[in-house]
Amino acid sequence: MPGNSQRKGAVRKKGKTTPAGSGGRVRRGLEGKGPTPRAEDRPYHKAYRKRGPDEPGRTAGSKPKGSRAGGRSAKAGGTATAGADWVIGRNPVLEALQAGLPVRRAYVADGVERDDRLRDILKFAAEHGVPLLQTTRSELDRLTGGGVHQGVALQLPAFEYADAEDVLADALDAPTPGLVVACDSITDPRNLGAIVRSAAAFGAHGVIIPERRSAQMSAAAWKTSAGAAARVPVARVTNLNRTLKTWADAGFTVVGLAGEAETDIAGFPGIDGPVLLVVGSEGEGLARLVRDNCDVLVNIPIQSGVESLNASVAAAIALYEVARSRA
Repeated sequence: MPGNSQRKGAVRKKGKTTPAGSGGRVRRGLEGKGPTPRAEDRPYHKAYRKRGPDEPGRTAGSKPKGSRAGGRSAKAGGTATAGADWVIGRNPVLEALQAGLPVRRAYVADGVERDDRLRDILKFAAEHGVPLLQTTRSELDRLTGGGVHQGVALQLPAFEYADAEDVLADALDAPTPGLVVACDSITDPRNLGAIVRSAAAFGAHGVIIPERRSAQMSAAAWKTSAGAAARVPVARVTNLNRTLKTWADAGFTVVGLAGEAETDIAGFPGIDGPVLLVVGSEGEGLARLVRDNCDVLVNIPIQSGVESLNASVAAAIALYEVARSRA
């Protein structure tokens, strides 16, 4: 009955608190998040990747929030990194400029502390006509995906891959027997850059890489090649095994580097003719199908106490042996 204090729940007991409600969290969770963005505005959609960097709504070289291409967000607990086409940090930027890497844009943040490295960068840029764009530190943070840029960054242009058929034709028409390197799942861009550099040093006519499960010609590969990527054509193919068959039909001897092979690199059959040298991945070596498509497997003799050689080192030795045998 009304006013009956004996009724259960009519009197609040001491020490008891009012149960906490949702505070509106449930209601807010059910609210919509607005209209779905267009495909070209979603960083994981292929339509976004097809857009030019200068199109409206996308700053050149910038990585949108949450984009995996720009590195993990600092809020996610990971170390943020710049995209593959960026060189950040004072030492890397100076080395990239001195190595002659092509520069699309160069940035320096306002009010950064000047040291010897930064003065060398400014001096090099002034002497070689490299324009430096001034920007705020927060904008440079955004452009580089939150990487540790130390106030300076370079954006490289997109690498222009050669056509594999053009590389094949040029190698066959060359005055010397054709020599081309194919990379099977080389995942370290520094190894790829070193292979390109060795290819240039020993007169190779090109380098072939697969589109998938392989390092691409990023800023790190450009830098390691020491400018050789501008002189040696690098072709990218969708199916490496099909390419090996095509080149074998065109008259190339397809030679695979394998540590357990019985044939020595110094005297394999066909070394005086067109050669396609296949280098395997750093850890697994040549894939099974790639091995099957090689005409011959060769090894580089090393001491028994050493398990294997780095992929780029093995490629350099093999290229040297081919060049020496032909000379």
